[in-house]
Amino acid sequence: MRELDEQERLVLRQLIRDPRESDNGVGELTGVNVRTVGRKRQRLEGEGILSYFTHVDLSARGTGQFAARHLYVIKFRIGITFQQVTEEIRREKILESQFTEITYESHIAEIDGKLALLLFIDGASDVDIVQAVQEKLIPNLLKNHGEQSIEEVSTMRLLAPVRIMRNYLPLVNMQAGYMRKDWPDEAIYVGA
Repeated sequence: MRELDEQERLVLRQLIRDPRESDNGVGELTGVNVRTVGRKRQRLEGEGILSYFTHVDLSARGTGQFAARHLYVIKFRIGITFQQVTEEIRREKILESQFTEITYESHIAEIDGKLALLLFIDGASDVDIVQAVQEKLIPNLLKNHGEQSIEEVSTMRLLAPVRIMRNYLPLVNMQAGYMRKDWPDEAIYVGA
């Protein structure tokens, strides 16, 4: 286990508040020397502890492109392995274009001893999502893993995110795409 030192925690808390903050800004706000901030940030990035993502809100609250989101749980039969699924994802170039538009987020999971995909699917409507999954996604999975590869499909309609990446609570501490400045440092978790 990699333990974070106090300066790393200070730097990370500030970057969670505003990932676009410069090393100079982080230093001023935390009291950590700017060169130390740069060194700590570079080390945390190099170790894969610190990453950056850009979120484009295509939902009704953002651009309005997608008005609905469902969570699909696609459970495979016994015999479909983690390695098979990950290799197929790496090989399947159509996934890049065909499913990037509709898949907000996806995970490989284990349910009752069987491999499963958890897919957050976006669409203009509930019907749009069902059609995309039934007409494109499921047939593609069956083609890649066999006609009898899927044991069960379940779904639920998602209404609103509550917590994202541990610290972001869109309904509580987020404003205009950033964490509220008055959100207390002790409420930002950066690890043990």
